[in-house]
Amino acid sequence: MGKIITIANQKGGVGKTATAINLAVSLAFAGKDILLVDTDPQGNSTSGVGISRDNLDKSIYDVYTGKCEIGDAIKPTGIDNLKILPSTVDLLGIEIELVDKEGRERVLYNAIRSIRDMYPYILIDCPPSLGLLTLNALVAADSVLIPVQCEYYALEGLGLLTKTLRFVRSSFNPTLEVEGIVLTMFDPRNNLSREVAQEVRKHFGDKVYNTVIPRNVTLGEAPSYGKPALLYDIRSKGAQSYLSLAKEILNENGTG
Repeated sequence: MGKIITIANQKGGVGKTATAINLAVSLAFAGKDILLVDTDPQGNSTSGVGISRDNLDKSIYDVYTGKCEIGDAIKPTGIDNLKILPSTVDLLGIEIELVDKEGRERVLYNAIRSIRDMYPYILIDCPPSLGLLTLNALVAADSVLIPVQCEYYALEGLGLLTKTLRFVRSSFNPTLEVEGIVLTMFDPRNNLSREVAQEVRKHFGDKVYNTVIPRNVTLGEAPSYGKPALLYDIRSKGAQSYLSLAKEILNENGTG
């Protein structure tokens, strides 16, 4: 059975989508069949693996509205072993469309059950909010991976997300686990970066990955070319850090 990992943080600008894209590609490079699910209306994971959002006949919006089965909306990416369930701006209105739907928190869970055995790992990228789309992603997941930017409000954001996870466990998904916490945008020359990293490790212990994602030009430039960092410049520190993170995750799950 495949493992479903939701990548979530209600705070924007923490490297969530960069983590979703580059971790998915790193796992694909390790020879694993990977599905990346883009549940963000901005569609940055979709464009970040080279898929044009303007020419899509089907997307995750059609899955949410019941217009197609999930398998019909999944697209190849041109990257070996990696497929994507793409997103479009249509998804912006889905929370209103689902407001009266019974079981609206489980739409993605029900859709994804039919294909989960086809992929060792399914990664879900979320919008930077704690609305219905993120709730669906957490209900559908086995675990949540939390990117945390090494900046002043990091622990405050983690506290809010921890409360949300308790709510999801008590109400919808009692087996939801924390896959791990990854420190992002780390600058070893910056005292604040080092202090935040130290505090996060003190509070969350072995849930924090050894790998840290550095501030890196490649990670910032790659999306503008519609490429993951690993295809833009695999030798960069950013790309290498995601390869290292993937290795940690594979080893921890016994699939390395």
